[in-house]
Amino acid sequence: MTDKIENVLIIGGGPAGLAAAVYTARADLSPMMFAGAPYGGQLMLTSDVENYPGFASILGPELIEKMREQVKHFGTKVLDQNVTKVDFSQTPFKVTAGNVEYRSRAVIIATGAQAIWLGLPSETKLRGKGVSACATCDGFFFKEKIVGVVGGGDSAMEEALFLTKFATEVHIFHRRDAFRASKIMQDRVLSHPKIKVMWNTEVTEVLGDQKVEGVKLKIANKESDFKLDGLFLAIGHTPDTELFKGQVELDEKGYMLTTAIAALSGKKLNKLDSKYQTATSVPGVFAAGDNVDHTYRQAGTAVGMGISAALDTERWLEENI
Repeated sequence: MTDKIENVLIIGGGPAGLAAAVYTARADLSPMMFAGAPYGGQLMLTSDVENYPGFASILGPELIEKMREQVKHFGTKVLDQNVTKVDFSQTPFKVTAGNVEYRSRAVIIATGAQAIWLGLPSETKLRGKGVSACATCDGFFFKEKIVGVVGGGDSAMEEALFLTKFATEVHIFHRRDAFRASKIMQDRVLSHPKIKVMWNTEVTEVLGDQKVEGVKLKIANKESDFKLDGLFLAIGHTPDTELFKGQVELDEKGYMLTTAIAALSGKKLNKLDSKYQTATSVPGVFAAGDNVDHTYRQAGTAVGMGISAALDTERWLEENI
């Protein structure tokens, strides 16, 4: 255990955590950030980013590096380590990383979420080279191209409909004979002239060397090759919140509940509801980014939430410590 009690510990080194670090550092709170190993979140798996304000085009890893340089410039202590244990039962809060226990007056959790992938080696090899889990992020790169979407829920329907703005053809590969999406979304997809659905179909391999050139499909136990230019996975996301179960309140899908999110369903987490929108069920612990947000999941929205969490943390410390 270190003797020093930090003002704020930030858990997570993606856009939300980095934005929180900039603001808390400039507020003279001397934040310490556990960026993770590997650090950077999902942007590190993204090639060209063209929808982040200020950059016509920038590589995802390059954007993360620029943010890291900024937080270090303002004095944030960055540790590229994974947090292995937390104890929010009393203050100062305890956070363990690298076999060292740190203590802090406040904590910002920005651990993000991970897309659920098919688990194919060829899919991993071509991530960012035609394989994506975000149509909003990457759809623009597939103008006049043929793309595929894997999934059968509302997210898959939304991805497919969005991709019709760019692609000439959108093929949905679904391993069952019926969608689980809402009827209104199904109707929109099934009536769209650009979208074709392949039922009882499983993607078993992504084809291509330097970029996606097609997929291998399994239909009725028979495999065949199918040519396309991009493949989008829409089979769900998993928030990185396992570490915090039993420490702060989570929703049924494992996303962290903040006062702002809870208020949407008429629920109150604690007495801080009306004042600190990014507060969790534990006063002094705040959350931001994709571990909270399962609606937008964009780098820009994560940054905005990180800033909000930093401002809430600064005000909470002023009033409570």
